Amino acid sequence: MKILKWLSALAMLLLPLAAFAQQAPGIPVLTVQNAGGAQNWTLSLQVLALLTVLTLLPAVLLMMTSFTRIVIVLGFLRQALGTQSTPPNQVIIGLSLFLTLFVMSPVLNRAYQDGIKPYMDGQMAAEQALDATTSPFKRFMLDQTRDADLQLFTKLAGEKPYASKDEVPLRVAMPAFVTSELKTAFQMGFLLFIPFLIIDLVVASVLMSMGMMMVSPVTISLPFKIMLFVLVDGWSLLMGTLAGSFYT
Repeated sequence: MKILKWLSALAMLLLPLAAFAQQAPGIPVLTVQNAGGAQNWTLSLQVLALLTVLTLLPAVLLMMTSFTRIVIVLGFLRQALGTQSTPPNQVIIGLSLFLTLFVMSPVLNRAYQDGIKPYMDGQMAAEQALDATTSPFKRFMLDQTRDADLQLFTKLAGEKPYASKDEVPLRVAMPAFVTSELKTAFQMGFLLFIPFLIIDLVVASVLMSMGMMMVSPVTISLPFKIMLFVLVDGWSLLMGTLAGSFYT
Protein backbone atom coordinates (compact mmCIF):
# COMPACT_ATOMS: atom_id res chain seq x y z
CA MET A 1 0.00 0.00 0.00
CA LYS A 2 2.83 2.37 0.82
CA ILE A 3 4.45 1.68 -2.56
CA LEU A 4 1.22 2.77 -4.27
CA LYS A 5 1.29 5.99 -2.26
CA TRP A 6 4.91 6.62 -3.24
CA LEU A 7 4.16 6.00 -6.92
CA SER A 8 1.25 8.39 -6.63
CA ALA A 9 3.58 11.01 -5.19
CA LEU A 10 5.96 10.60 -8.10
CA ALA A 11 3.12 10.67 -10.62
CA MET A 12 1.84 13.89 -9.05
CA LEU A 13 4.95 15.65 -10.33
CA LEU A 14 3.42 15.41 -13.80
CA LEU A 15 -0.07 16.41 -12.74
CA PRO A 16 -0.46 19.24 -15.28
CA LEU A 17 -0.54 16.64 -18.06
CA ALA A 18 -3.44 14.85 -16.45
CA ALA A 19 -5.29 18.12 -15.81
CA PHE A 20 -4.89 19.04 -19.47
CA ALA A 21 -6.06 15.57 -20.51
CA GLN A 22 -9.35 15.95 -18.65
CA GLN A 23 -10.24 19.10 -20.59
CA ALA A 24 -8.98 18.23 -24.08
CA PRO A 25 -10.74 16.01 -26.64
CA GLY A 26 -9.41 12.65 -27.73
CA ILE A 27 -6.96 12.10 -30.58
CA PRO A 28 -8.40 10.38 -33.70
CA VAL A 29 -6.61 7.05 -34.15
CA LEU A 30 -8.70 4.78 -36.40
CA THR A 31 -11.74 5.02 -38.69
CA VAL A 32 -13.76 1.82 -39.29
CA GLN A 33 -16.17 1.55 -42.24
CA ASN A 34 -19.25 -0.63 -41.70
CA ALA A 35 -22.80 -0.97 -42.97
CA GLY A 36 -24.04 1.81 -40.72
CA GLY A 37 -21.35 4.22 -41.85
CA ALA A 38 -17.96 5.25 -40.56
CA GLN A 39 -17.04 4.90 -36.90
CA ASN A 40 -14.15 6.92 -35.46
CA TRP A 41 -11.96 5.57 -32.67
CA THR A 42 -10.06 8.05 -30.53
CA LEU A 43 -7.28 7.78 -27.97
CA SER A 44 -8.18 9.39 -24.66
CA LEU A 45 -5.67 12.00 -23.58
CA GLN A 46 -6.03 10.70 -20.06
CA VAL A 47 -4.53 7.39 -21.20
CA LEU A 48 -1.88 9.23 -23.18
CA ALA A 49 -0.98 11.34 -20.15
CA LEU A 50 -0.78 8.23 -17.97
CA LEU A 51 1.58 6.53 -20.43
CA THR A 52 3.70 9.69 -20.52
CA VAL A 53 3.88 9.69 -16.72
CA LEU A 54 4.98 6.06 -16.67
CA THR A 55 7.74 6.67 -19.22
CA LEU A 56 9.05 9.67 -17.29
CA LEU A 57 9.06 7.98 -13.89
CA PRO A 58 12.56 6.43 -14.40
CA ALA A 59 13.96 9.88 -15.19
CA VAL A 60 12.28 11.29 -12.08
CA LEU A 61 13.74 8.43 -10.06
CA LEU A 62 17.25 9.19 -11.31
CA MET A 63 17.01 12.97 -11.10
CA MET A 64 15.19 13.57 -7.82
CA THR A 65 16.03 10.67 -5.46
CA SER A 66 19.01 8.98 -3.83
CA PHE A 67 19.21 6.27 -6.51
CA THR A 68 22.10 7.85 -8.45
CA ARG A 69 24.52 7.94 -5.53
CA ILE A 70 23.63 4.45 -4.33
CA VAL A 71 23.97 2.66 -7.66
CA ILE A 72 27.28 4.39 -8.50
CA VAL A 73 28.81 3.51 -5.12
CA LEU A 74 27.73 -0.12 -5.46
CA GLY A 75 29.26 -0.19 -8.93
CA PHE A 76 32.54 1.14 -7.52
CA LEU A 77 32.45 -1.54 -4.82
CA ARG A 78 32.21 -4.30 -7.42
CA GLN A 79 35.13 -2.84 -9.37
CA ALA A 80 37.22 -2.43 -6.21
CA LEU A 81 36.64 -6.05 -5.23
CA GLY A 82 37.52 -7.16 -8.74
CA THR A 83 34.72 -9.74 -8.82
CA GLN A 84 33.82 -8.96 -12.44
CA SER A 85 30.05 -9.48 -12.68
CA THR A 86 29.41 -10.47 -9.06
CA PRO A 87 27.03 -9.26 -7.77
CA PRO A 88 25.24 -9.06 -11.14
CA ASN A 89 23.66 -5.88 -12.44
CA GLN A 90 20.16 -7.07 -11.55
CA VAL A 91 21.13 -7.45 -7.91
CA ILE A 92 22.82 -4.03 -7.80
CA ILE A 93 19.83 -2.31 -9.42
CA GLY A 94 17.36 -4.11 -7.17
CA LEU A 95 19.36 -3.34 -4.03
CA SER A 96 19.66 0.30 -5.11
CA LEU A 97 15.91 0.55 -5.68
CA PHE A 98 14.98 -0.88 -2.30
CA LEU A 99 17.55 1.24 -0.48
CA THR A 100 16.24 4.27 -2.39
CA LEU A 101 12.70 3.52 -1.18
CA PHE A 102 14.05 3.22 2.36
CA VAL A 103 15.90 6.55 2.19
CA MET A 104 13.14 8.40 0.35
CA SER A 105 10.22 7.07 2.42
CA PRO A 106 9.99 10.19 4.66
CA VAL A 107 10.04 12.45 1.59
CA LEU A 108 7.46 10.37 -0.27
CA ASN A 109 5.20 10.21 2.78
CA ARG A 110 5.34 13.98 3.18
CA ALA A 111 4.59 14.46 -0.51
CA TYR A 112 1.60 12.15 -0.22
CA GLN A 113 0.23 13.73 2.94
CA ASP A 114 0.78 17.33 1.83
CA GLY A 115 -0.21 17.08 -1.84
CA ILE A 116 -1.69 13.80 -3.06
CA LYS A 117 -4.16 13.09 -0.26
CA PRO A 118 -5.69 16.61 -0.11
CA TYR A 119 -6.02 16.62 -3.90
CA MET A 120 -7.72 13.20 -3.97
CA ASP A 121 -10.07 14.32 -1.18
CA GLY A 122 -11.02 17.42 -3.16
CA GLN A 123 -9.53 19.77 -0.57
CA MET A 124 -6.85 21.29 -2.82
CA ALA A 125 -6.63 22.52 -6.40
CA ALA A 126 -4.31 20.84 -8.90
CA GLU A 127 -1.72 23.65 -8.98
CA GLN A 128 -1.56 23.89 -5.20
CA ALA A 129 -1.30 20.10 -4.91
CA LEU A 130 1.55 20.08 -7.43
CA ASP A 131 3.50 22.66 -5.41
CA ALA A 132 2.82 20.80 -2.17
CA THR A 133 3.94 17.50 -3.71
CA THR A 134 7.16 18.78 -5.26
CA SER A 135 8.17 20.82 -2.21
CA PRO A 136 9.49 17.83 -0.16
CA PHE A 137 11.48 16.60 -3.17
CA LYS A 138 13.00 20.01 -3.75
CA ARG A 139 13.87 20.33 -0.07
CA PHE A 140 15.51 16.90 -0.13
CA MET A 141 17.54 17.73 -3.25
CA LEU A 142 18.72 21.09 -1.94
CA ASP A 143 19.78 19.53 1.38
CA GLN A 144 22.17 17.25 -0.54
CA THR A 145 23.35 19.90 -3.01
CA ARG A 146 26.61 21.77 -2.58
CA ASP A 147 26.44 25.55 -2.62
CA ALA A 148 29.04 25.71 -5.40
CA ASP A 149 26.92 23.51 -7.69
CA LEU A 150 23.80 25.51 -6.91
CA GLN A 151 25.58 28.77 -7.66
CA LEU A 152 26.93 27.34 -10.92
CA PHE A 153 23.53 26.40 -12.32
CA THR A 154 21.99 29.59 -10.99
CA LYS A 155 24.54 31.50 -13.03
CA LEU A 156 24.00 29.29 -16.09
CA ALA A 157 20.24 29.90 -15.84
CA GLY A 158 20.86 33.65 -15.88
CA GLU A 159 19.27 34.10 -12.46
CA LYS A 160 20.39 36.23 -9.54
CA PRO A 161 21.47 34.48 -6.31
CA TYR A 162 18.40 33.33 -4.44
CA ALA A 163 17.71 34.71 -0.98
CA SER A 164 16.64 31.30 0.33
CA LYS A 165 16.43 27.74 -0.90
CA ASP A 166 12.64 27.96 -1.06
CA GLU A 167 12.98 30.34 -4.00
CA VAL A 168 15.12 27.93 -6.07
CA PRO A 169 13.06 26.50 -8.97
CA LEU A 170 13.17 22.82 -9.91
CA ARG A 171 14.88 23.55 -13.23
CA VAL A 172 17.89 24.82 -11.27
CA ALA A 173 17.69 22.43 -8.31
CA MET A 174 17.60 19.21 -10.37
CA PRO A 175 20.85 19.58 -12.40
CA ALA A 176 22.64 21.01 -9.36
CA PHE A 177 21.49 18.03 -7.28
CA VAL A 178 22.59 15.46 -9.87
CA THR A 179 26.02 17.10 -10.26
CA SER A 180 26.50 17.15 -6.50
CA GLU A 181 25.41 13.52 -6.23
CA LEU A 182 27.97 12.48 -8.83
CA LYS A 183 30.73 14.23 -6.88
CA THR A 184 29.68 12.61 -3.62
CA ALA A 185 29.42 9.15 -5.21
CA PHE A 186 32.90 9.43 -6.72
CA GLN A 187 34.36 10.54 -3.38
CA MET A 188 32.82 7.54 -1.65
CA GLY A 189 34.06 5.30 -4.44
CA PHE A 190 37.60 6.62 -3.96
CA LEU A 191 37.48 5.80 -0.25
CA LEU A 192 36.19 2.32 -1.07
CA PHE A 193 39.12 1.64 -3.40
CA ILE A 194 41.87 2.48 -0.88
CA PRO A 195 41.87 -0.69 1.33
CA PHE A 196 41.50 -3.00 -1.67
CA LEU A 197 44.21 -1.14 -3.56
CA ILE A 198 46.57 -1.64 -0.60
CA ILE A 199 45.89 -5.39 -0.70
CA ASP A 200 46.65 -5.44 -4.45
CA LEU A 201 49.94 -3.60 -3.91
CA VAL A 202 51.02 -5.90 -1.08
CA VAL A 203 50.21 -9.04 -3.06
CA ALA A 204 51.96 -7.70 -6.17
CA SER A 205 55.08 -6.83 -4.11
CA VAL A 206 55.18 -10.28 -2.52
CA LEU A 207 54.85 -12.02 -5.87
CA MET A 208 57.60 -9.86 -7.37
CA SER A 209 59.92 -10.60 -4.46
CA MET A 210 59.30 -14.33 -4.89
CA GLY A 211 59.98 -14.15 -8.61
CA MET A 212 56.45 -15.23 -9.50
CA MET A 213 55.96 -12.58 -12.15
CA MET A 214 53.84 -14.81 -14.34
CA VAL A 215 51.14 -15.17 -11.68
CA SER A 216 48.39 -12.57 -11.88
CA PRO A 217 48.21 -10.54 -8.64
CA VAL A 218 44.44 -10.20 -9.10
CA THR A 219 43.97 -13.97 -8.82
CA ILE A 220 45.83 -14.06 -5.50
CA SER A 221 44.45 -10.86 -4.01
CA LEU A 222 40.78 -11.55 -4.75
CA PRO A 223 40.24 -14.09 -1.91
CA PHE A 224 41.96 -11.74 0.54
CA LYS A 225 39.78 -8.79 -0.52
CA ILE A 226 36.62 -10.87 -0.18
CA MET A 227 37.77 -12.14 3.23
CA LEU A 228 38.52 -8.59 4.42
CA PHE A 229 35.15 -7.35 3.22
CA VAL A 230 33.31 -10.18 4.98
CA LEU A 231 35.29 -9.93 8.23
CA VAL A 232 34.56 -6.22 8.67
CA ASP A 233 30.87 -6.82 7.82
CA GLY A 234 31.28 -4.67 4.74
CA TRP A 235 27.72 -4.88 3.45
CA SER A 236 26.23 -3.60 6.70
CA LEU A 237 28.82 -0.84 6.92
CA LEU A 238 28.27 0.21 3.31
CA MET A 239 24.46 0.14 3.49
CA GLY A 240 24.48 2.05 6.77
CA THR A 241 26.91 4.63 5.43
CA LEU A 242 24.92 5.13 2.25
CA ALA A 243 21.61 5.47 4.08
CA GLY A 244 23.13 7.80 6.67
CA SER A 245 24.80 10.03 4.08
CA PHE A 246 21.48 11.60 3.09
CA TYR A 247 19.83 14.40 5.01
CA THR A 248 16.06 13.78 5.20
